[in-house]
This record gives sequence, C-alpha cells and structure tokens, in this order.
Amino acid sequence: QVQLVESGGGLVQAGGSLRVSCAASGRTFSSYGMGWFRQCPGKEREFVAAIAWNGVTTYYADSVKGRFTISRDNAKNTVSLQMNSLKPEDTAIYYCAAARSLYGSRWSGEYPYWGQGTQVTVSS
Repeated sequence: QVQLVESGGGLVQAGGSLRVSCAASGRTFSSYGMGWFRQCPGKEREFVAAIAWNGVTTYYADSVKGRFTISRDNAKNTVSLQMNSLKPEDTAIYYCAAARSLYGSRWSGEYPYWGQGTQVTVSS
C-alpha cells in the first residue's frame, strides 16, 4: 500500500515555471514506477510523464516533452515534476500515481495508487 500526497501547485503566468512534488508513504517506494497525470474539467485524465524505479528511464507525453522533467529521490520517497515554459493549456489538476510495475506506464490503468491532486493554473 502506498499513500501519495501532492504539493506545489499554484498560479503562474504563461512562460513561467512551477514544480510539483509528491511525497509517498511506505518503505517500498523504490519498488514502484511513478507517473504524473493531469485532468482538465470535462476531459479525461491524460498521461504527462513517468519514471522507472531507479530514475534512469523516463518518458513523456509529446505535449510536454522538452518542457517538463520528472525526477525522483528514493531516499526521500518523493517524485517531482519540474514544469518550464508553461502554457495556458497546461492548466489542470496534476496527479501523481504509483504503478504496478517497476517502470511505470502511459496507461492510467496500470496505476493502482493515486494522490488527491494539486491544481496548476497558467494564465495567459
């Protein structure tokens, strides 16, 4: 069982940067691939980024590639998403999630554990 708590959301102007983080409980954090997803009102939850258990393998949605960076610190049980060059279309609730596999996935169905989400709003 893993419990996840996101933090760091907020309001930022277009072109700005924001970092959201996720703190995980439990002693087996390093056994999970981790992911970030986001959801806008009226839309389905979409994949943003994922990172493998060891932090070596990462992958991103095309819409954020080159602007967002996912990282993790297994000693601190945290995973973060650094978001640069933010656009109004990045506005959403951002969720972190722990995957069944070591490597994470682009598919939300592979993630049994989810945080409560943190709001990110990018103004134009």
